[in-house]
Amino acid sequence: MRISIFGMGYVGAVSAGCLADLGHEIYGVDNNSKKVDLINGGHSPVVEEKIDDLIKAGIGNGLLRATTDSAAAIAATDVSFISVGTPSSATGAPSLDALDKVIAEIGAALRNKSGEHTIVLRSTVPPGTTEDRVLPALAAATGRSLGNGLHLAFNPEFLREGSSVKDFYAPPFTVIGSPTEKGYQVVEEIYQKIEAEVIRTNTRTAESVKCLSNAYHAVKITFANEVGAILKSLGIDSRDVMKIFCKDHDLNISAAYLRPGFAFGGSCLPKELSALVSFAKERNVDVPFLSNVMNANDAHIERALELILRRRKRKVALFGLAFKPGTDDLRAAPLVSLSERLIGKGYDLAIYDPFVEASRLMGKNREFIDQEIPHFERLLTADAMEALAHAEIIVVGHVRRPEIDVILANHQNRPIIDLAGIAELRDLPGVDYEGICW
Repeated sequence: MRISIFGMGYVGAVSAGCLADLGHEIYGVDNNSKKVDLINGGHSPVVEEKIDDLIKAGIGNGLLRATTDSAAAIAATDVSFISVGTPSSATGAPSLDALDKVIAEIGAALRNKSGEHTIVLRSTVPPGTTEDRVLPALAAATGRSLGNGLHLAFNPEFLREGSSVKDFYAPPFTVIGSPTEKGYQVVEEIYQKIEAEVIRTNTRTAESVKCLSNAYHAVKITFANEVGAILKSLGIDSRDVMKIFCKDHDLNISAAYLRPGFAFGGSCLPKELSALVSFAKERNVDVPFLSNVMNANDAHIERALELILRRRKRKVALFGLAFKPGTDDLRAAPLVSLSERLIGKGYDLAIYDPFVEASRLMGKNREFIDQEIPHFERLLTADAMEALAHAEIIVVGHVRRPEIDVILANHQNRPIIDLAGIAELRDLPGVDYEGICW
């Protein structure tokens, strides 16, 4: 396939060398003539293992060339990759100036070109950029509408500096977001020699995956560094601890807990987090990330509260109270905190949790709920129907199949606030439904 790549930085140069190695005919485009001259001379404009050899081979076999002439590159190719930088602006938001400039250049060139052309955005951009910003600009500049000689896709890259060539040939997956079938097909054809799962999705999701991946890597590094500082102050080599920690692929290094939903609680997570922060304070170790996790968790409870308050309905049926399904442990349960805030604002609550029986609560569990919500047993209902009987709004904390069936059959078009992510509730027609993270 004939591909023009706009931007010969790390991503663009590595992509150019690797795609040429896969047999594609590549035109590298950059307004920096020094980069163009380096590539045409068989040298990489970036320092990266193996990329010099790939670019030299591409130039030698005639599959790779570079130019400052964007119009010529567009005329000679069927697909354009955009890999320009999107650095942080003064506000912290990414600057899209280079992207806008390239889109204008591509659009102007396409206006004078016949035949179909596909634009594949690779630059890291805020969710919504591809369809809300790039597509209208392209349509205006080219005079073409989507699907009418113009196709568009977002294909995030997961290349790490220092190992980008290796990452190109062995990605975790290939994510393609496109508003048209043709967009998916073009990108899939380009990568057909790469053995990786191909994930088709919409452009906003594809853009989000890239942003979240980088942010999560930053979170992991910060977590490791802060606990490392705490453990060092305790005379412990954190590297030994983390080696063992990372052997748990069921919970620690896995998809467990990486499911957007309601806040965390229970007797373990808040307690151990508080203990770590306490150890740090005692030893004058500054851990701003760990110190603010509970604040972030509390803010999530406030989000749920705001969803309920916006409906201006005073009678609430709450399903679930314990910190997670299948237990009666109410200690530090986020649904208890939510209930307490609703009561404090004068809301009339009816709560159903099949695993919570007031008469069976004892010890610290009983002490906690008596302190947080005195006489809470008056709020508990015997069954799901009783909870729904007086409700003006339904709040789903956690439910089993029987409760889902009851709500489905008896919701009576009342607003539903979903903290658990029940697809059947989301799909109810004519219902004011809103999820905590969806």
